[in-house]
Amino acid sequence: MKLDIIDRKLLELLQLDTKKTTKELSDKLNLSVTAVYERIKKLEREGIINKYVALIDKSKIEKNFVVFCHVKLAQHNINLIKHFEKEILKLDEVLECYHVSGDYDYILKIFVKDMEEYREFMVTKLTTIKDIGSTHSTFMIGEVKHTTAFKLSV
Repeated sequence: MKLDIIDRKLLELLQLDTKKTTKELSDKLNLSVTAVYERIKKLEREGIINKYVALIDKSKIEKNFVVFCHVKLAQHNINLIKHFEKEILKLDEVLECYHVSGDYDYILKIFVKDMEEYREFMVTKLTTIKDIGSTHSTFMIGEVKHTTAFKLSV
């Protein structure tokens, strides 16, 4: 699907606040409510919009200790990679996992309450996954920028 300028603007508005009504969106886009509704439905059908979520303040739920954990596998073969990725999907503390190039194979973004909870996670969950060669943890000091939206306009 080719996105036109209106689709792009609509997606930017929805990324900022999906609770906006189609009326509010139509006012900003100078379109009818029906046209906005149909565009949103088309973006959903095409899989461009694939989910709506609520963003939660980590500190209010005591999950504001953020760790970036680099993982190196002991060996590289398709079975070990698939096994590792399957096991990572089971770990609720891991909110993001990326297969990367460089010195490490994966970067995990982990949210826990504190250092003690992270230690427990490492000892009882992460390091029990077979074929992990090594890990390296980096702890977030402060969040400078965090957004889930990106610019789509031409």
